[in-house]
Amino acid sequence: MTGTALITGASSGIGLELAKLFARDGHDLVLVARRAERLEELGAELAQRHGIRYHAIALDLADADAPAEIVRRLDHAALGVDVLVNNAGFGAVGPFASADPDSAFRMIRVNVEALTRLTRLLLPRMLARRRGRILNVASTAGFVPGPLMSVYYATKAYVISFSEALAEELRGSGVSVTVLCPGPTRTEFQAVAQMETTRLFRMPGVMDAGDVARAGYRGLMRGKRMVVPGLLNRALPLVVRLSPRWMVTRVSRFLQEKVRR
Repeated sequence: MTGTALITGASSGIGLELAKLFARDGHDLVLVARRAERLEELGAELAQRHGIRYHAIALDLADADAPAEIVRRLDHAALGVDVLVNNAGFGAVGPFASADPDSAFRMIRVNVEALTRLTRLLLPRMLARRRGRILNVASTAGFVPGPLMSVYYATKAYVISFSEALAEELRGSGVSVTVLCPGPTRTEFQAVAQMETTRLFRMPGVMDAGDVARAGYRGLMRGKRMVVPGLLNRALPLVVRLSPRWMVTRVSRFLQEKVRR
């Protein structure tokens, strides 16, 4: 199935790599992110290389009205969406009590609210056509509590639970839901989240954004409900289930702590 793929957070990292894969296979693109110039550059490059069409929408998904505005622009351009990729998200490291409250609530709006609203707005249209695919980008962070990144980890737990439940609701409808759960990945994310000096990103096994995107894309096209790239990452849910919660939480905190130079 080709058609049009809408990708949030498309200007860098996993979202950018997914845009390349969809364009390679002939999908037209709706690219959503805050940075208009980057979206236009990416869209123009992929259009020239693969002969696809693109539409760039520069919006901040922390704005509660952004999902409705995206759909309004889609309708104005007479664009249907066959694949929805909810990739936009960000995190921040630090104790919750001293964290910037505005940043924490923006994180919830981007990582949870925007994803949910955009899915709710576009899903009925897919169901009416009896075809469509949804890819929600979560994280292995969603499998564990995350001291020093408590809000981010909790938002990703929501994305996993929501996606799995929705996939079951939609069984037999012609619309599939896949949740992608990457572990540590080299993108702009760690710089924004100030994670570059944490133990987590100093450990072996940090993946490349292109490899993560390819795993997610393959899983989406095969209709898989969950994709966890990387052998060590795939072992995490089992280890978590077999370990005491206090130990899981303690180890999680250890990995989030910054390495002293």
